Amino acid sequence: MALKASPDAQARLLDLQALDTKIAQLTHRAKGLPQHAAIAKLQAEIDALRIVLLEQSGAREDVLTELGRIESDVSLVTARIARDTERAQHSTSAKDAQAFEHELSNLAKRQYDLEEIELTVMERLEERENALAATGAGIESLQAQIDAIVVERDAELVGLQADIVAANADRAAIAGTVPDDLLALYDKQRLRYGVGASHLRFGVSSASGVKLLENEMAEIRAAAPDDVIMCATSEAILVRTKESGL
Repeated sequence: MALKASPDAQARLLDLQALDTKIAQLTHRAKGLPQHAAIAKLQAEIDALRIVLLEQSGAREDVLTELGRIESDVSLVTARIARDTERAQHSTSAKDAQAFEHELSNLAKRQYDLEEIELTVMERLEERENALAATGAGIESLQAQIDAIVVERDAELVGLQADIVAANADRAAIAGTVPDDLLALYDKQRLRYGVGASHLRFGVSSASGVKLLENEMAEIRAAAPDDVIMCATSEAILVRTKESGL
């Protein structure tokens, strides 16, 4: 049996469709705020810098390990110099004294070489730490930009969400006045085709923008006012009003 509903009930579907369109537009705007893309771009930059930070941290650790080995070698040489100096001071043998002098000379050169290497490594360490600090500062700067954009985005979302809530409340109020079977058909067609109700205005279906053929208009004129008619082009419920051109 064909679905029937009063002309007033069918007309209310146009108000429902207008609200559903508004809700969809508001939801699309909320999802498409430019801040979303800006945040994603900045977050990608942060993620890339964090990879660099890990690499720089690893390079710094390598230099620290190298510096630790050199400092250990310097400590050993320094200890040997102190030990041999003390032994030389207490030696009574000219031959031993000459041997200690030669050994101390070699140790002094070794100590000098190690300290030069140590200085070079410390300079490299400073470079690594400066690079690490610069990358960390870059991440903090980008994060500060994200935080500022998030505040701006959230402020816009609050307004849009308030509009969506208000539109949903209006929709619920109108939907409550539409017969269940008519509302179910409207929702089914809207979810399937994107539009649930189409206004027939001066012979044109608002959902498709297509002007109906004369034979189609004749069939619509012959239908009872409470017959629920479907639009052949949009698959939406075709709502007739005084502006339909019938």
